[in-house]
Amino acid sequence: MASTWKRIAGAAFVASTLVGITACSGNSDSDSSNSGASGAPSGEITVYNAQHESLTQEWVDGFTAETGVKVTLRNGKDTELANQIVAEGSASPADVFLTENSPAMALVENAGQFADVDAATLDQVPAQFRPSTGKWSGIAARSTVFVYNKDKLAADQLPKSLLDLQNPEWKGRWGASPSGADFQAIVSALLELKGEDVTKQWLAGMKENSVAYKGNSTVMKAVNAGEIDGGIIYQYYWFGDQAKTGENSKNTQLHYFKNEDPGAFVSISGGGVVKSSKNAAAAQAFLKYITGKAGQEILQTGTSFEYPVGSGVAANPKLVPLADLQAPVVDPSKLNSQKVTQLMTDAGLL
Repeated sequence: MASTWKRIAGAAFVASTLVGITACSGNSDSDSSNSGASGAPSGEITVYNAQHESLTQEWVDGFTAETGVKVTLRNGKDTELANQIVAEGSASPADVFLTENSPAMALVENAGQFADVDAATLDQVPAQFRPSTGKWSGIAARSTVFVYNKDKLAADQLPKSLLDLQNPEWKGRWGASPSGADFQAIVSALLELKGEDVTKQWLAGMKENSVAYKGNSTVMKAVNAGEIDGGIIYQYYWFGDQAKTGENSKNTQLHYFKNEDPGAFVSISGGGVVKSSKNAAAAQAFLKYITGKAGQEILQTGTSFEYPVGSGVAANPKLVPLADLQAPVVDPSKLNSQKVTQLMTDAGLL
């Protein structure tokens, strides 16, 4: 891999309340067994899931088929689920927490609510894809890209850096989803890489120049329709649409900033075992499965178009290889999502 890098995506850990959790039922308390007579994991676990539901369901199906452990999913968003685990404290029914972006992992970690990840699991994931603390692990990754309308921008007109988008010539020409955890993760990386003054200046430029949308798919659709010239999203939205009909991306292309620019940030999706888990053996086994060969191959061959990060599994061949992204080095455990929320609020973006 060309350079070591770790990334975090900053997300707004705004004071979310414990609402909005969309799914299921179940409680790990229903079976407190840690392992069967053979030492293999058994019983049930509850996973607080902020990853894509379809992807996690594939992981669950594979894990249950392999171990017999029943998994109940409670689906929600990064921030709300992280705040819920913190609020629940030692009474949390969660055994495992999965996120799309890593700032939510840092929130739970900073509250002291993650158990140490088993060494065998950490060994499956290179150090550049997990925090230096070892309190959780990367499970997947996604790359920041600039999606642009091919009829409105030529290659020589593309921004060379994410920072260029604050310049006056980009006024009204680009969009993003500032309220989303994905975008806030990118700002977290900018803050870590360039400091507060540069980030404040860039956010002020963004307020002046950008068009706000809700959701990365909406940004891509706006670019495709020619409402704006380009937008900041993660790569998998574009590849997912291309794999279907291409209806929402047929007029667009992706630009990778590379050169360790903040716009080349790669965000790590995280997984951790909650310290209060009533079935820690099964919870650890689930995380080991996800980061193992079988779990990572689901990323390689499935429809999520996210990057595998563990067990030597290569990315879907349609994606630009991770090593070619030239992403900046960012330690997920050092990203400050709460500061990002404050800065974006001060800039009038939230």
